[in-house]
Order: sequence, then C-alpha cells, then structure tokens
Amino acid sequence: MTTPTQTDPYAAFREELRQFAAEQCPEELKRFVRSNQKITRNEYRVWQEKLFARGWAAPNWPVAHGGTGWDLQQRYLFEEITAQADCPPQYHHGLGHIGPVILHFGTEAQKARFLPRILDGSEWWCQGYSEPGAGSDLASLKTSARRDGDHYVLNGQKIWTSHAQEADMMYTLVRTSNEGRKQAGISLLLVPMNTPGIEVRPIPTIDHWHHVNEVFLNDVRVPCENLVGAEGEGWKCAKFLLDRERLSPATVPRLARLAEQVEELLTARRDANAASASPSFHVLLERLYLAQAGVKGAREMLLSAIQEEMQGTLAASKSSALKLYCSELSQQIIGIAFDIAGPAHAARLVAATGVDAQQDVDLQRELVHTYLFYRSRTIAGGTSEVQKNVIARDLFGA
Repeated sequence: MTTPTQTDPYAAFREELRQFAAEQCPEELKRFVRSNQKITRNEYRVWQEKLFARGWAAPNWPVAHGGTGWDLQQRYLFEEITAQADCPPQYHHGLGHIGPVILHFGTEAQKARFLPRILDGSEWWCQGYSEPGAGSDLASLKTSARRDGDHYVLNGQKIWTSHAQEADMMYTLVRTSNEGRKQAGISLLLVPMNTPGIEVRPIPTIDHWHHVNEVFLNDVRVPCENLVGAEGEGWKCAKFLLDRERLSPATVPRLARLAEQVEELLTARRDANAASASPSFHVLLERLYLAQAGVKGAREMLLSAIQEEMQGTLAASKSSALKLYCSELSQQIIGIAFDIAGPAHAARLVAATGVDAQQDVDLQRELVHTYLFYRSRTIAGGTSEVQKNVIARDLFGA
C-alpha cells in the first residue's frame, strides 16, 4: 500500500504549513483579512515577525541570505495554504521586488545593510518608478540624478507610489545621463524616505483607502554607495524586477480565496431569502462558476509557469499572460460580489476603521471598497495593453 508521502512528496510540508498557519497567525489578524480591509504596515509586520521567527521570512530567497531555499512548488504551497487560512500576504516591495534585485546586482555592503531589515520587517520599502509623463513608457522618466562628489542630487517627481506614506526606503529609477538610448541613461538608487527634500502627498482614490501617493524630490542628496549596479544599468535592474513581479505565486491562491468568499456570500443571501434584492441568483451563480473555472485555469497556468521557471525555460510572454489574465479575472470575481452586496451599500462608503469582521453588513461594505480598489488591477504592475504588447512581441517577433 502506498502512503500519502509516497504519492505526494510535499505531504509533510503541506501539514507543517497548515499547522503553522493555524497556530501562529493571530485570529484577530485572520478576521481582519477575511473582512477584506486594506492591509497596512501594521498587519504586514505582525505576520512577518511570525514568519521571521520560524525561519520563513523570505520564501523566494536563497538560504545563504536568510531565505528558505524552497523551490517554486513549495512557495506556491505556502501561498495556497496561508491564503486558505486567511493569513495576510507578505509585503512584496521588500521581499519580492528590491530584495532579489539587491541579491543579484547589489554590493556586499548593500546586502549587509538592507537585506536583514527586509527579512525582519523593520524597514519598509516603496517603489519610485512611474512619473506623470512616464508610466507605461517608463523609459521616458525625467527625474534627474546629478553627481556631486560622493552624492547624487535628485530632482523630480514620482507618482502612484504605493505605501510611500509608511515606507522607510524607496528604490527609484533616475536619469543619470541623456546620452544615447533613453534606457541607457537610467540608474537605480536606494533612497531613505527621511532625507531632506522629500515630500509625500496622498492621492485620493475612489476606494477611500490611502495607498498611493505623489513623491516630490527637491535637491535630495543620496550617497553614491546607494547606487545598485553600475551607473546606467538601472533599466537592466528594472526588467529583472518586473519579470519576477509578474510571476507571483501569491496571486492565484488569493483569487481562489476571494472566489470562495463570494460563494459564501451568495449562498448566505439565498439561505436568508434575500436573493431578490440582487440580480437573479441563478445568473450570479453561473457567473461565479465560470469565474471559479477561470481560477482553476489560472492555477494550471501558474503551475506550468513554475515548472518552466524551475527548468530555466520560462518565456516573458507567459508571465505577462498570467498577469493579464489574473488582473481581468480578479475584476470579474469582485464584480460578482458587488452585484450581490454593492447596490444596498455603495452609498455608505466611508473610510474603513474599526470594522467588526463578524458583521455581514460590514463585510459587504469592504467588498465594495475592494471592488473599487480592483479597478486598478489592469493598470498597476504594467497595464493590460503593455502585457498584450509583450505577448505579441514574443509570439510574432518585433
């Protein structure tokens, strides 16, 4: 007779993950996540400290630098099981974005200075990429960095900078040269957010959550030792980061959990004989089934991409296709939730504070917030149009 371990080489690992999620993630934090409130630095920090204590602070990093050494399949299982348990995701800007860039391109001094504080959650990062005239066409950025002795002097503006209001550091692309191709004059700098000359202004958004900002840089002096890679190699660092951003093992499990929540909400409305307050129950159920089938398809696409990444054969077009599909799928799923809960609650939108996650009415309100927030999914991280161009270039040549 075969044992579960013989048929599933990850069986023991799955059980270890389930036990950890059940015992170590505080119930108050799980309730917060279940209610679909906007996760801030405080919630991320609590979970990161638990993971750091267990040695699981960086699932995607090598062991030599404090990571787990897990393969991509293990990373996916970690994301799937913690999502099912309503644990929060990990904060991506440090662990998933700039951390791997520093590991790959950074100096030993930069690794020693920045990586430990990303691991333990004591230092928080934001991304200074987009500008008012350089979003999808990021290479058109104009924020300048002029060399002055052992410092760069930065002047310019960044926009849509998520979590800048609570970040300690910003990794930012700047223009160090106007010679040659525009990509060749871009460099990557690590900027302390408490440096004189930095001003952060919130950008109001329709979801009533504070998560994006404008960042103004006025004669901001940054030590040259904070340059990642050589001067003019920022575009190479940026592409390295974006390729990994689009293949995130966390995206699909979070979508699957959201689809489960929407199914629970729809079933509760039916059981309470409240289906008549929303569009036809059967129409909503059909839409949900189609979305759940889409989640299963996305899971298979992700697992296939994981295998290709492990074998070193993953094409950029596949990462872009997955990002494109999941962005649109997330809007479909939350759109169903809005049609169940939205009409009765849209007029009650207020900033999310002090929500009791056990009250169905507040869960519905937070789903409306999430619906509005998810309007940005097909823009953030590279617009759907950009992803289609990447896919087309890979398939048809450019």
